[in-house]
Amino acid sequence: MLRQYELVERVLDYDPSADEAALNRAYVYTVQKHGTQKRASGDPYFSHPVEVAGLMTDLQLDQETIMTALLHDTVEDTLATIEDIEANFGPDVARLVDGVTKLSKIEAMPENERAAENLRKFLLAMSEDIRVLLVKLADRLHNMRTLHFIKKPEKRQRIARETMDIYAPLAERVGMYEYMREMQALAFQELEPEAYATITDRLEALRGEDSGEVDAIALKIKQALAEAGLSVEVTGREKHPYSIWQKMSERHVSFEQVTDIMAFRVITENVADSYAAMGILHTTWQFLPGKFKDYISTPKTNGYRSIHTSLMYENSMRVEVQIRTREMHHRNEFGLAAHWAYKQHDRADGQVGWLRDLIEIVDASHDAEELLEHTRLAIYQDRIFAFTPKGALFQLPKGSTAVDFAFAVHTDMGLSTVGVKINGRHMPLRTQLSNGDVVEIIKGGEAEPQLSWLGFVVTGKARASIRRAVRLKERDEVAEIGTKLFDEIATRVPAKIGKKAIRIAIERLGMEEPEDLMFAIGAGKISDREVMEALVPGCTSEFDEDEEWTGRERQISIRGLTPGVAFELAECCHPVPGDRIVGLRRKGERVIVHTIDCLELANGVDSDWLDLNWGKRSHGAVGRFAVTIYDRPGTLAEMAGVFAQHKINVTNLRQTHLELPFATYEIDAEVNDVAHLSRILSALRASDAVAQADRI
Repeated sequence: MLRQYELVERVLDYDPSADEAALNRAYVYTVQKHGTQKRASGDPYFSHPVEVAGLMTDLQLDQETIMTALLHDTVEDTLATIEDIEANFGPDVARLVDGVTKLSKIEAMPENERAAENLRKFLLAMSEDIRVLLVKLADRLHNMRTLHFIKKPEKRQRIARETMDIYAPLAERVGMYEYMREMQALAFQELEPEAYATITDRLEALRGEDSGEVDAIALKIKQALAEAGLSVEVTGREKHPYSIWQKMSERHVSFEQVTDIMAFRVITENVADSYAAMGILHTTWQFLPGKFKDYISTPKTNGYRSIHTSLMYENSMRVEVQIRTREMHHRNEFGLAAHWAYKQHDRADGQVGWLRDLIEIVDASHDAEELLEHTRLAIYQDRIFAFTPKGALFQLPKGSTAVDFAFAVHTDMGLSTVGVKINGRHMPLRTQLSNGDVVEIIKGGEAEPQLSWLGFVVTGKARASIRRAVRLKERDEVAEIGTKLFDEIATRVPAKIGKKAIRIAIERLGMEEPEDLMFAIGAGKISDREVMEALVPGCTSEFDEDEEWTGRERQISIRGLTPGVAFELAECCHPVPGDRIVGLRRKGERVIVHTIDCLELANGVDSDWLDLNWGKRSHGAVGRFAVTIYDRPGTLAEMAGVFAQHKINVTNLRQTHLELPFATYEIDAEVNDVAHLSRILSALRASDAVAQADRI
């Protein structure tokens, strides 16, 4: 463990202007607050924040970051508060400590929710200051180094899985490859101990057989470049066990079949020398087509720059070579951290565009499971490059479609997308993009994202935005239904209902806005009786608990028709009691009853129009539904179960459309009235089996 003077000296070595007294106070404060607390290893607890601070000095970060590392566990694990931190060390350090601190309630959450809430917290915090993430990654790295001291295997597994799924990919996305590789190696050792042991044993045996072959190849590469007049550094290494395991898993091959286990790094003086070195190596040894990547001209999202190529060395041995300048190498190993020192005015959103997408995903995700799914999509996949017509470059995961591209450009563009041109040609929105495609998005003023897009988009940002838009649209539709139902409920109470009565009712029901009440009514989350009691307390006492508010008669009567005149309910719009209706009458024919908004009314210009109303005892009619369900085993039965629960007689059911993973059905069912029909719609929309449900 670093001693106090050693830590301070490290900081002063690269930042002589640092406040030595403040650093000393932070060190003493964390030692005093953690006191006699012990870690699982038996070491004093304060050794952990001190070691995390040491990792930050290795990256030569500013004194605020060092102090944050020293203090990052005091609020969670001691009696110290954020107010104490601010009083002793200032608002900036307090803000950083607050960003890194894990809330105690997170530890009590189910695994997915805990991981999601942890992720949500520091994603939002690092949107204001990337140093929150840097300290968090160092905190996790040191915890992984001491993971083996934890006695409970299930806890070790949970921490290792969380590290592999979230923290290592995030380290990669900010370019901290040294952190990423060590996290992956330590997590891999815990999650797959047999595979780890097997691969490390094979690598050890390979070293014995090679007799210095890695050094020999590195020397040959350096000699070839020196003969061409290039002064370079060349180092060679075996790939890490987890990297080899990934290749074995992806290619479904054995260890012996992994041909590019050795990797070499060429460090040049400048960019021109890097390209010259590439040309020399490609003319000296055969390079493998499809294995060449130029990240110097087109850097990765995290700023990574290097040339990658694979060569067929002597004896048909494949070797991977990375070529970069010294400055690129430093940036590639430590990413954003390498450029943070003394730049306290910088913020993450100016350095990494993908961070804005992550923040949007946090805002758009509905629950913990969605957040984890979308974030993993955002930080994991290999990338392709596509351009706007004006030449702006966007990096996307492999397999991305035109819709993914639209959301990458801007969320509003994605939401209003109606078509796309790829390389000047109109193409379907589900078309997968290739490297170098020029993509022109066609927008529509009234366009809305479609639920079916979830069947082909691959980016977390697109999926989160589409789901959020669909949820908001559904909420608005349910609230609109609830408003109609409320108007009907209000006619049953013995008082005139005004804005004041509604406001008081909302307070009685523990809600905040009228929209909340209308949504609860439309979604069937609150009964008619509860609404009536909230409006006029005591008004339902005369009714029997089990009495149906809509009555039990099943008969239709129409006011506005001459008694005895024949009529029928239109098949085009299927009116039910409660709808506003009109009649069309042609000479010698019966009256056809339509809903007021039926499109077929436009064809009735040569008919007599009759203003009609339902009779007081009108009850019972056939309503028609269009229901889109997920096409998987059991969903049709689950949909049918919704109708059965509401004691509905289904008179007709037919499949009208099948486009995996969705199937759409048209269903005729006997309902009591429009309120009854609306409740069924709400129940269908609440079902996990149903993607969309509408009245037609």
